[in-house]
Amino acid sequence: MGSILLLEDDPAIADTVAFALRREGFAVEALGWLAEARERLRTGPAPELLILDIGLPDGRGLDLCRELRAGPLAHLPVIVLSARSDEMDRVLGLELGADDYLAKPFSPRELVARVRALLRRAQAAPPPAPGFNVDGSRVRLDGVLLNLTKLELGLLLKLLAAPQRIHSREALLDAVWGSSADSGDRTVDTHIKTLRAKLREAAPARDPIKTHRGLGYSLEP
Repeated sequence: MGSILLLEDDPAIADTVAFALRREGFAVEALGWLAEARERLRTGPAPELLILDIGLPDGRGLDLCRELRAGPLAHLPVIVLSARSDEMDRVLGLELGADDYLAKPFSPRELVARVRALLRRAQAAPPPAPGFNVDGSRVRLDGVLLNLTKLELGLLLKLLAAPQRIHSREALLDAVWGSSADSGDRTVDTHIKTLRAKLREAAPARDPIKTHRGLGYSLEP
Protein backbone atom coordinates (compact mmCIF):
# COMPACT_ATOMS: atom_id res chain seq x y z
CA MET A 1 0.00 0.00 0.00
CA GLY A 2 2.46 2.64 1.15
CA SER A 3 5.23 3.27 3.66
CA ILE A 4 4.42 5.74 6.43
CA LEU A 5 6.75 7.31 8.98
CA LEU A 6 4.94 8.16 12.22
CA LEU A 7 6.54 10.62 14.65
CA GLU A 8 4.58 10.55 17.91
CA ASP A 9 5.99 10.44 21.46
CA ASP A 10 2.80 9.24 23.18
CA PRO A 11 3.02 5.40 23.07
CA ALA A 12 -0.75 4.92 23.35
CA ILE A 13 -1.48 7.24 20.43
CA ALA A 14 1.40 5.82 18.38
CA ASP A 15 0.17 2.25 18.92
CA THR A 16 -3.42 3.19 18.01
CA VAL A 17 -2.40 5.00 14.82
CA ALA A 18 0.05 2.31 13.76
CA PHE A 19 -2.52 -0.45 14.36
CA ALA A 20 -5.21 1.37 12.34
CA LEU A 21 -2.87 1.96 9.41
CA ARG A 22 -1.34 -1.52 9.41
CA ARG A 23 -4.80 -3.04 9.47
CA GLU A 24 -5.43 -1.24 6.18
CA GLY A 25 -2.23 -2.61 4.64
CA PHE A 26 0.17 0.28 5.24
CA ALA A 27 3.74 -0.29 6.38
CA VAL A 28 4.31 1.92 9.44
CA GLU A 29 7.56 2.89 11.15
CA ALA A 30 6.98 4.66 14.47
CA LEU A 31 9.51 6.97 16.14
CA GLY A 32 9.22 9.13 19.25
CA TRP A 33 12.05 11.65 18.96
CA LEU A 34 12.68 14.48 16.51
CA ALA A 35 16.39 13.61 16.27
CA GLU A 36 15.50 10.02 15.32
CA ALA A 37 13.20 11.23 12.53
CA ARG A 38 15.81 13.64 11.16
CA GLU A 39 18.41 10.85 11.03
CA ARG A 40 15.93 8.38 9.51
CA LEU A 41 14.90 10.81 6.76
CA ARG A 42 18.53 11.73 6.07
CA THR A 43 19.92 8.21 5.76
CA GLY A 44 17.05 5.84 4.98
CA PRO A 45 14.70 5.37 2.04
CA ALA A 46 12.09 8.11 1.86
CA PRO A 47 8.64 7.16 3.15
CA GLU A 48 5.58 7.91 1.07
CA LEU A 49 3.98 9.98 3.83
CA LEU A 50 4.93 11.49 7.19
CA ILE A 51 2.61 11.84 10.18
CA LEU A 52 4.09 14.01 12.92
CA ASP A 53 3.09 15.41 16.26
CA ILE A 54 3.76 19.09 16.98
CA GLY A 55 4.97 18.66 20.56
CA LEU A 56 7.93 16.29 20.91
CA PRO A 57 10.42 15.74 23.77
CA ASP A 58 13.33 17.25 21.85
CA GLY A 59 11.67 19.91 19.68
CA ARG A 60 8.72 20.97 17.53
CA GLY A 61 7.36 18.84 14.73
CA LEU A 62 6.66 21.98 12.71
CA ASP A 63 10.40 22.69 12.60
CA LEU A 64 10.90 19.36 10.83
CA CYS A 65 8.08 20.20 8.44
CA ARG A 66 9.72 23.53 7.58
CA GLU A 67 13.09 21.83 7.05
CA LEU A 68 11.57 19.25 4.71
CA ARG A 69 9.92 21.89 2.54
CA ALA A 70 13.31 23.55 2.02
CA GLY A 71 15.18 20.35 1.13
CA PRO A 72 15.19 17.34 -1.21
CA LEU A 73 12.04 15.88 0.41
CA ALA A 74 10.01 19.01 -0.33
CA HIS A 75 7.20 16.97 -1.91
CA LEU A 76 6.82 14.45 0.93
CA PRO A 77 3.15 14.55 2.06
CA VAL A 78 2.85 15.58 5.72
CA ILE A 79 -0.06 15.25 8.15
CA VAL A 80 0.34 17.17 11.42
CA LEU A 81 -1.20 15.91 14.65
CA SER A 82 -1.73 18.37 17.50
CA ALA A 83 -3.45 18.61 20.84
CA ARG A 84 -4.25 22.23 19.95
CA SER A 85 -7.07 23.03 17.54
CA ASP A 86 -6.85 26.84 17.52
CA GLU A 87 -7.24 28.41 14.10
CA MET A 88 -3.83 30.10 14.33
CA ASP A 89 -2.14 26.76 15.03
CA ARG A 90 -3.80 25.20 12.00
CA VAL A 91 -2.85 28.17 9.82
CA LEU A 92 0.75 28.04 11.06
CA GLY A 93 0.99 24.32 10.36
CA LEU A 94 -0.33 24.70 6.83
CA GLU A 95 1.80 27.78 6.18
CA LEU A 96 4.95 25.89 7.17
CA GLY A 97 4.17 23.22 4.61
CA ALA A 98 1.85 20.65 6.19
CA ASP A 99 -0.64 19.13 3.75
CA ASP A 100 -3.23 18.31 6.40
CA TYR A 101 -3.84 19.04 10.10
CA LEU A 102 -5.70 16.83 12.56
CA ALA A 103 -6.48 17.89 16.12
CA LYS A 104 -6.42 15.42 19.02
CA PRO A 105 -8.46 13.54 19.97
CA PHE A 106 -9.23 12.18 16.52
CA SER A 107 -10.84 9.13 14.99
CA PRO A 108 -8.35 6.56 13.66
CA ARG A 109 -10.78 5.90 10.79
CA GLU A 110 -10.72 9.59 9.86
CA LEU A 111 -6.91 9.60 9.94
CA VAL A 112 -6.79 6.56 7.63
CA ALA A 113 -9.21 8.27 5.26
CA ARG A 114 -7.06 11.41 5.20
CA VAL A 115 -3.93 9.35 4.58
CA ARG A 116 -5.58 7.63 1.62
CA ALA A 117 -6.80 10.93 0.17
CA LEU A 118 -3.41 12.60 0.57
CA LEU A 119 -1.56 9.67 -1.04
CA ARG A 120 -3.98 9.75 -3.98
CA ARG A 121 -3.24 13.44 -4.50
CA ALA A 122 0.50 12.92 -4.15
CA GLN A 123 0.57 10.07 -6.66
CA ALA A 124 -1.34 12.06 -9.27
CA ALA A 125 1.00 13.78 -11.70
CA PRO A 126 1.11 17.55 -11.02
CA PRO A 127 -0.28 19.66 -13.83
CA PRO A 128 2.43 21.04 -16.08
CA ALA A 129 3.17 24.72 -16.04
CA PRO A 130 2.28 25.73 -19.59
CA GLY A 131 4.89 27.66 -21.50
CA PHE A 132 7.83 26.98 -19.19
CA ASN A 133 10.86 25.06 -20.37
CA VAL A 134 13.73 24.38 -17.95
CA ASP A 135 17.18 23.33 -19.13
CA GLY A 136 19.58 23.37 -16.20
CA SER A 137 19.83 27.00 -15.10
CA ARG A 138 18.17 28.30 -18.28
CA VAL A 139 14.43 28.88 -18.20
CA ARG A 140 12.26 29.87 -21.15
CA LEU A 141 8.70 31.12 -21.08
CA ASP A 142 6.83 30.72 -24.36
CA GLY A 143 10.20 30.24 -26.02
CA VAL A 144 11.69 33.45 -24.62
CA LEU A 145 14.87 33.01 -22.54
CA LEU A 146 14.42 34.67 -19.14
CA ASN A 147 17.28 36.85 -17.93
CA LEU A 148 17.07 36.03 -14.22
CA THR A 149 19.34 36.69 -11.29
CA LYS A 150 20.45 33.72 -9.19
CA LEU A 151 17.83 34.49 -6.54
CA GLU A 152 15.03 34.99 -9.06
CA LEU A 153 15.96 31.69 -10.69
CA GLY A 154 15.91 29.95 -7.32
CA LEU A 155 12.45 31.29 -6.54
CA LEU A 156 11.05 30.31 -9.93
CA LEU A 157 12.50 26.78 -9.78
CA LYS A 158 11.06 26.32 -6.28
CA LEU A 159 7.62 27.38 -7.49
CA LEU A 160 7.88 25.26 -10.66
CA ALA A 161 8.83 22.17 -8.64
CA ALA A 162 5.40 22.08 -6.99
CA PRO A 163 2.79 23.88 -9.13
CA GLN A 164 -0.31 24.99 -7.22
CA ARG A 165 1.31 24.39 -3.80
CA ILE A 166 1.26 27.49 -1.60
CA HIS A 167 4.86 28.22 -0.59
CA SER A 168 5.15 30.33 2.54
CA ARG A 169 7.62 33.21 2.55
CA GLU A 170 9.60 31.41 5.24
CA ALA A 171 9.86 28.25 3.12
CA LEU A 172 10.97 30.26 0.09
CA LEU A 173 13.49 32.15 2.19
CA ASP A 174 14.97 28.91 3.53
CA ALA A 175 15.07 27.25 0.10
CA VAL A 176 16.66 30.14 -1.81
CA TRP A 177 18.57 32.21 0.74
CA GLY A 178 19.29 29.48 3.30
CA SER A 179 17.98 29.13 6.84
CA SER A 180 20.80 31.26 8.26
CA ALA A 181 20.28 34.16 5.87
CA ASP A 182 19.82 37.58 7.46
CA SER A 183 16.74 38.39 5.39
CA GLY A 184 13.00 38.61 5.88
CA ASP A 185 9.61 38.50 4.22
CA ARG A 186 10.20 41.83 2.47
CA THR A 187 13.22 40.32 0.70
CA VAL A 188 11.07 37.53 -0.74
CA ASP A 189 8.32 39.99 -1.76
CA THR A 190 10.83 42.25 -3.51
CA HIS A 191 12.34 39.44 -5.57
CA ILE A 192 8.91 38.01 -6.41
CA LYS A 193 7.99 41.47 -7.72
CA THR A 194 11.03 41.66 -10.03
CA LEU A 195 10.48 38.04 -11.13
CA ARG A 196 6.88 38.81 -12.03
CA ALA A 197 7.98 41.81 -14.07
CA LYS A 198 10.39 39.66 -16.11
CA LEU A 199 7.71 37.03 -16.68
CA ARG A 200 5.29 39.70 -17.92
CA GLU A 201 7.99 41.12 -20.18
CA ALA A 202 8.51 37.70 -21.77
CA ALA A 203 4.80 36.83 -21.96
CA PRO A 204 2.54 39.87 -21.39
CA ALA A 205 -0.64 37.76 -21.38
CA ARG A 206 0.58 35.58 -18.53
CA ASP A 207 0.63 36.18 -14.77
CA PRO A 208 1.42 32.72 -13.36
CA ILE A 209 2.54 33.69 -9.85
CA LYS A 210 -0.42 34.03 -7.49
CA THR A 211 -0.28 35.82 -4.14
CA HIS A 212 -2.11 34.22 -1.21
CA ARG A 213 -2.52 37.00 1.34
CA GLY A 214 -1.04 36.04 4.68
CA LEU A 215 0.14 32.66 3.37
CA GLY A 216 2.64 33.03 0.51
CA TYR A 217 2.88 32.39 -3.23
CA SER A 218 2.02 29.68 -5.71
CA LEU A 219 2.57 29.11 -9.42
CA GLU A 220 -0.70 28.46 -11.18
CA PRO A 221 -0.80 26.63 -14.54
